[in-house]
Amino acid sequence: MFPRYRLVGFCGLPGAAALGRLGTGDPGERAAEIEKVARSYAAGREPLPVLELLAVVANSSPGPDGRYRSRTPAATVRRFHQLAQKHRALLLLNIQPGRASVLDEVKALRDWLVHPDVGIALDPEWEMAGGQVPGDTYGRTDGHELTRVARYLSGLVKEHDLPEKPLVFHQVATSVVREQSALEPQPGVALIKSADGIGSPGLKRGTWRRLVRGLPDGVHTGFKLFYEEDAKGSRLMTPREVLRLKPRPEYVMYE
Repeated sequence: MFPRYRLVGFCGLPGAAALGRLGTGDPGERAAEIEKVARSYAAGREPLPVLELLAVVANSSPGPDGRYRSRTPAATVRRFHQLAQKHRALLLLNIQPGRASVLDEVKALRDWLVHPDVGIALDPEWEMAGGQVPGDTYGRTDGHELTRVARYLSGLVKEHDLPEKPLVFHQVATSVVREQSALEPQPGVALIKSADGIGSPGLKRGTWRRLVRGLPDGVHTGFKLFYEEDAKGSRLMTPREVLRLKPRPEYVMYE
């Protein structure tokens, strides 16, 4: 996957505009739009559009199983997978686990993950411990858990002779990913740490520097932009500014 490609994507869920660009308007138009945006980030690489669909969404209520999350219907995932195939894009299935087991949620998506153009994105700020409620506090993961997910994906890659599969983990603060040094790259899995966080260009650069410090070997970098929130009281960073970050992000995602 790297250094051949630079990934550029929209995230979201149909009918939930507040959750990201992918959930606004016609999905086909969004897919065509991200193709165009991706080209502006090429910078010597082949641009690869990404549709990051929220496949598991954290909720403030426990739900019937008490896990504070809901799963996106298979019909919706199928529709976006077909859309990704039409536009030669990657489909990333984003998991906000609530109180559910992250690995269990990944395994529940196995029927999609055996496809060569489907990967995983994790949102550990929505990973709650017992007694915690999504939205009240930041959740967290650690390098051991991320390694277990990477190992599972690596097994699928080997079993089904698949191309390298991306595993993204979004990080909004240093507290969200503990024991990062325990993260072990796995064969056939491209690990991508995506720096989250809302704010002005200056604030986002500061968050970037904090989060990429001490990056483990074999982990690639990603950067997240927010069309509305970043622009409140400031402005959205341009592709040129994003590409000036060091190290240069290999995945750029817009919400």
